[in-house]
This record gives sequence, C-alpha cells and structure tokens, in this order.
Amino acid sequence: MAVESSSLSPISADCFAPSQGLLPLEEAWRRIAVSVSPVCAGEDCAVPQAAGRILAEPVVASLPMPPHDNAAMDGYAVSGADLAAARARGEDRIVLPVVRRIAAGDPPGEAVPPGQAVRIFTGAPLPPGLETVVMQEDCVTAQEGGQILVSLPSAVATGDNRRRAGEDVETGQTVLSPGVRLRPADVAMAAAVGRTRLRVFRPLRVALFSTGSELREPGQPLPPGCIHDSNRYGVMAMLRALGCDLTDLGILPDKAPAIRAALDGAAEDHDLVITSGGVSVGEEDHVKGAVDSLGGLHFWKLALKPGRPVALGTVRGAAFLGLPGNPVSALVTLLLIGRPLIHRLQGRAETPLVRYPLPAAFTFSKKPGRQEFIRVWTGTDSAGRLVLRAFPSQSSGVLSSMVQATGLADLSREGTGVREGETLDYIPFTEALW
Repeated sequence: MAVESSSLSPISADCFAPSQGLLPLEEAWRRIAVSVSPVCAGEDCAVPQAAGRILAEPVVASLPMPPHDNAAMDGYAVSGADLAAARARGEDRIVLPVVRRIAAGDPPGEAVPPGQAVRIFTGAPLPPGLETVVMQEDCVTAQEGGQILVSLPSAVATGDNRRRAGEDVETGQTVLSPGVRLRPADVAMAAAVGRTRLRVFRPLRVALFSTGSELREPGQPLPPGCIHDSNRYGVMAMLRALGCDLTDLGILPDKAPAIRAALDGAAEDHDLVITSGGVSVGEEDHVKGAVDSLGGLHFWKLALKPGRPVALGTVRGAAFLGLPGNPVSALVTLLLIGRPLIHRLQGRAETPLVRYPLPAAFTFSKKPGRQEFIRVWTGTDSAGRLVLRAFPSQSSGVLSSMVQATGLADLSREGTGVREGETLDYIPFTEALW
C-alpha cells in the first residue's frame, strides 16, 4: 500500500525546485535521478520466471566457469610438448596411440603420459597431462595390432582448442549486478552458476486513467464531438513493456468529484498513478485541483517538443505523473520523462537512452530554444547505407507518425533544423522500452 505521509513520498521536494523559464530535459533527468526513491520491495523468484524482472541483489559465482579445462571441439587431446618435438625434428605429422575416449560428462580420469593421445569430444574435460586438442577433420586414424593410432599435424600450437577452467567466470566474480533488468542471457548466467532462485524487486504497481467527456472506448459509437480513447491504450502498452503491473481505471468524465475519488482510491494500493489529459488550467481540467487536494502537484514546463507541459507530484504518498492529452505528446513524454521516473521507482539502475549516430535523408526546420524529438524510421539510400527518414507531419496530434516511426531523432535546443546528410542521434523504440 502506498504510504500516506508526505514525508515518506517517493519524490522529494528537490524534484520540484523552481526553475527560471523552460526546464531543459537534462535537468529534468537530473532531478529525477537525485530526488526519486525506489519503492518496490524485494521478493524471491524462480530463475525460469525471472526474465524481465529487476535484480535486487548481486549474483556471485560460487564456482568457476567452465569448472575444468575442456575441449572446444571434437578431436584428439595431445601434449603440446609432443607436437613441439615433432616440429623440431622437421616432421609435418606425428603418429600417437589412442589410449582413452572421453565424452562430455565423463570424468577426466588419470594423467596421460607423453606420447599418447585421447579421443575427446566438445565439452569433455581434458585429462591431466594433455592441454591441446587437434580437430578431428585434420586427423587420420588407423588400427594396427588391436591398437588405434592417430596421425596428427604437428603445426598445432600448444593450448589450441582448449577452454581453460574459469576463463568465462572466476569463483567469487559478480556475474549480475543489482538494478539490471534481466534478459534471457542473464537468466542463463544465473542458471550456469547454479542459482535456482533470485532476489528481485516486485513489479511497480501503476494505475492509469484518461480524462475527457469526449472520450469513448474503441468499438463504442461516436456521438458528434467524440473520439475513441487511443492515448490510454498506447500508454498501457508502453507501461507493460517497461515491466509495470498495470491497473486500467478506464475513462473518467471531466468531473472533479469523480477524478478526486479515482485518485484517492488508486493511491491506496499503487506506487504510481498516471493520467492522460486534464492537467491544464482550463475550466474542464480538474486533475490539477484533485491532485493538489490529495498531495502536491508541480508543473514542469520543459524546453521540449512534443510534450512541453508535464505534471509531476504525489497523491497520498504515491507518485503522480500527468501526461499531455495529444497522443504523440503522451507517448513521447512517457518515454522521455516517465521512463526514468519508472526506472527509479522500480529500483532499476540508471539506463540512459541508447543512441546511434545516423545520417538524415531529409531536411527539417525548427525554432531554437526547445529540444525537439522528431519521429523517424530507418531506411537505406541509393548506396545501401543506413539513413534516417522523417514523417512529413510532426504534429503532436498525428498518431500515424508514431506508427510509421521506428524511433526518435534528437534535435538540440540551439539548432534551427536538419540538413540532408547531417548526422543525428537516433533513439530506437525497441531498445528504449526494455
């Protein structure tokens, strides 16, 4: 349950420090990093169910990986000294008796003296005395008097095709750090070092509703002046991609008592309450007053386009985020402001947006003074090189631009536009939403 004491708010007063003029995005990120506290307690999770969860404690290897020297491929294990001696004698090949066969899962057995070879398979432990594997494609076997002999090239270097014990992970090494969101490879690593359960943070509990008497659910008839609610569905999808445990509170009319009651109830058992629309100061915008009566609200006027106005605050101890009403603004603001806020509340380590420098295959004009994120997608030019293309309309109400786009291009506050061929920072949606 969200705490009711404002002194225990997950967002400290430092986050709401007044600013002169429009707040740069970098300053908003800094305030979130230093002023927002994690709220999710730890819980145990079975390793097979851990993908997508946020690790709450380090995972330390209690054994080396691999635990023993082993063969990197099928072939024959030999002593490097035998091969070196053959090379010194000017011999291109050496013939050795095969005295043992070791497959993956077999014990390595006793030490093998010089002048002998062992048939070995990928992953099998190397027996003491042998440290080199010659791939089977380079070997020729024959049987003579009941003994199997193998002819090997002498040019193989000592230690070839050997995986050393601990060359991947050493005993006592931290293989996974707290705050990381676990990917499939991370889950595999946890299993590889023998873990069956992990300590992870519980999912962030988020409540969401849209406000607007003009909104209708998809599938419902649209009276004159009404539209289907798209914002809430896009925001829900983004929140789930960020690993949140989501409660959909639907559409609320522009009525102050209904909005206040919804906020009050949501704060009881959620860590974060998000609204779309209704946070302006018009006569039909009642979210601001409701939040103020239950906690505190602060508007950030960001030097940002789209999504200049964003509301951050607390409701009875739960965090509050008010998104703009335009569909593109809601999604972009959630990505740029909501994402770092959610990461901090989740207990996740700081995860900056991944950026790739790519040339623009378009021109674009902007006014200086605001950092602008335009919707782009990747394509190729006539030479087959990867380039960025931009949607013709960058209006915050054109949802089709987000459908076409694969990411955002970051244009600096001071700049006045983009020239074709100019290198831009490209932020792909797929990486931003993990």
